[in-house]
Amino acid sequence: MKKATLSFAKLFMSCLMLLTSTTLFAQEWSAAQKEVWKNVEGYWALDAAGNTDGLLAYFHPDYVGWSITNAMPSSREATKKFITHRHKTSKTLVYDLQPAAIKIHGNIAIVHYHYVLIAKNAEGKDKESSGRWTDTLMKQGDKWVMIGDQGGQTSKD
Repeated sequence: MKKATLSFAKLFMSCLMLLTSTTLFAQEWSAAQKEVWKNVEGYWALDAAGNTDGLLAYFHPDYVGWSITNAMPSSREATKKFITHRHKTSKTLVYDLQPAAIKIHGNIAIVHYHYVLIAKNAEGKDKESSGRWTDTLMKQGDKWVMIGDQGGQTSKD
């Protein structure tokens, strides 16, 4: 019994150290990566506030995105229709974003992250969802705009 408790304690401490080192690694972003992430947080905040025009200002005219629930990729105009509809029929109550990886190549950035959100749907019920996104951004002036993305809800709710 003592041996099993000691083994469990060693396993627990190893897992704790691994989780702590992963968390610390994720927080060691360069200034450029922090700038990119600030833009991701910015357009998520605009989306959560229902600011369709503000959000769409972060979409490049040549944007193409592919939600995992769609059979085909969507253009900026098609995406605009769905964002507009969603902003009229639901409200984001709270959300959390966790960056996983940010790679920058000149004026192009690739951002992988996970999200969790709770929104009030058209029926007035709270709905929690979570998932992952990969955003491909291009530096345009003082902000990073989306030229493509892929991802979506991965929770079964």
